[in-house]
Amino acid sequence: MSDTRPESFIDCFELYFEDCHSSGQSLSTVRIKECNLNLFLKWSVGEAIASPYDLTKKDLERYKRYLNTYINPRTNELLSLATRKKRLEAVKTFYSRLAYLEIIEQSPLDKFELPKVPKSLPTAFLTFKDLERVFQQCDYAGLKGIRDRAIMETFYATAIRRMELGRLKLWNIERSETGLAQVRVNKGKGAKDRYVPISNRALKYVDKYLKECRPILETFHSDTTLFLNNQGKAFTETQLSELVKKYLLKAGFEVNASCNVFRHSAATHMLENGANLRQIQEFLGHSDLSTTQVYTHVVRNELNNAYIQCHPSAREDSL
Repeated sequence: MSDTRPESFIDCFELYFEDCHSSGQSLSTVRIKECNLNLFLKWSVGEAIASPYDLTKKDLERYKRYLNTYINPRTNELLSLATRKKRLEAVKTFYSRLAYLEIIEQSPLDKFELPKVPKSLPTAFLTFKDLERVFQQCDYAGLKGIRDRAIMETFYATAIRRMELGRLKLWNIERSETGLAQVRVNKGKGAKDRYVPISNRALKYVDKYLKECRPILETFHSDTTLFLNNQGKAFTETQLSELVKKYLLKAGFEVNASCNVFRHSAATHMLENGANLRQIQEFLGHSDLSTTQVYTHVVRNELNNAYIQCHPSAREDSL
């Protein structure tokens, strides 16, 4: 790191991202930070705020109001409250780190209040019967359908995130002669490693893919990547979302967060069948139990429905 004091936003951003990398943050984490800060940079230029040393808390309040009316050019829609919070949080974190690195004496944003975003319930989940219908759509896709089913079965069996699945290597599946095989997730969210079990059912489809499909897709660039795209390379997150969404639509389901359908469904099904929250937290790789607790509301709705149908006092004819 240079001892020269950076003067412009660009210089400070470069120093900040270099610090993020050296602190062990993943490439995807840094890319998200870059995306969140790019919009702030454009706004600052438009507002003639040339230097990061000129920004005040009042300026960020103005930026907060700007985000409230900003139209996303990709979706042609306003940003959600959660997205606006992430954009503002990125700026606040950036200034806090500049203070830590002694580029500035103190962050002017320490007392800046971020919007409060209520926790939302996961809505993208299906019953196991519905998921079976999705899986069966792969039967009509030929050789690549073998790969695609192996991917979706792995998603559901392990509940891993799409970035985690895209990074899996052949050696990340650790088999056992006495119990379930395990998937080693390297540098998942928060750069954490963890193990998750994978069902024998899912492993059967993975093995079929490894035997019949992967050798055909493999190229010089494939390395030891487990799941290969049509070019023989690792899947990007966008490619995985598009792949899953295609089969969801074919099965008649139009849901958001397509890859998370399997993650949310797996967590909900396990809770319904008796797993406790601590076990689900470990399974999903949540650092905070409060993140896992949103699934209890989903199961509670199932309980309410069962209560209305089954409890004599809740029946309408008991009034």
